[in-house]
Amino acid sequence: MKIGLILVGGSVRADVDLAVRAEAAGLDSVFTIEFFNRHGYVPLGAIAQATSRIRLGTGIANAFTRSPLLHASAAIDLDELSEGRMILGLGSATRRMNQDWFDVPFSAPAPRMVELIQILRAAFAAQKGGGLRWEGKHWNLHVPMYARPGAARDTIPIWIAAVNRGMIAAAGTTADGLVGHPIATRRWHREVTLPGLRAAEEKAGRESGACRLAPYVMTSIQENRDDAVRDAKSQIGFYYTTALYHSILDHHGMREVGQACRAAFKRMDLGALADAIPDELVDEIAIAGTPDEARDRLAQWKDLTEEPLLYAPAVGVPPERLRANLDAMLDLFGS
Repeated sequence: MKIGLILVGGSVRADVDLAVRAEAAGLDSVFTIEFFNRHGYVPLGAIAQATSRIRLGTGIANAFTRSPLLHASAAIDLDELSEGRMILGLGSATRRMNQDWFDVPFSAPAPRMVELIQILRAAFAAQKGGGLRWEGKHWNLHVPMYARPGAARDTIPIWIAAVNRGMIAAAGTTADGLVGHPIATRRWHREVTLPGLRAAEEKAGRESGACRLAPYVMTSIQENRDDAVRDAKSQIGFYYTTALYHSILDHHGMREVGQACRAAFKRMDLGALADAIPDELVDEIAIAGTPDEARDRLAQWKDLTEEPLLYAPAVGVPPERLRANLDAMLDLFGS
């Protein structure tokens, strides 16, 4: 398995240091996250200069808060700095994130994502000159002198984040990879994500497997198993405060879990948020346990992916436990 690591070191400098350690440990890739207070692209410039082998990427950058050519130029710059190691990961985010955090309009996320990827591919193809013109449903671009000297590669892999069926189909139609959400269960990926990808690939005339699954795999490793499980539950509960993700719970017949999470969050009761998550859901979503248990837990994902992205829970997790977890992840899953 090509094991990747989501960088949650707690600061930009900590993420750069964590990426250097991940490369030394033999991991395959590292990915930044983006939030209202975290930039997806900026840390990768430092990581590209501080490393020499490990693949790097955005896991994920917000798709609709930048124009297409800003995504393209950032990806091409980072691919040059890293000498061809960049993966461009994009996600639509939720309506609330787009409108409340960034004050940008939000509509037709799946069709817009397909068109965005088409524009990015056109920009990559136009790097050697000849100009760039795009007239689509959502964007119109005209750059007569478009070129990008010094680019490391003719194209860059594009992965998109997807939870529900519309975005899964968008990924299968045009993306190189689908970044699975941290609270998507193995059953969801097996019964919804992968069949949706294969169907969309076939409809688009692509080869089966053209878009591979690279899921976040929540990973919580502690010497005390109860601490590991509790940390995973806190993070899972936080995500399930978002109703958009309750489709996964519906698939398991657990809609009441999401309702309990939303009620606890309204009271800002993080303890109740974790209490709302049953053990069976943790087992479907996360690697949560002692170091001796962790390797066997990762093996449960082998029939779904060759590229798991390990993700340490942070919501409600004491800093010392987060550091211990990251250390354990590097020790256990390095080459």
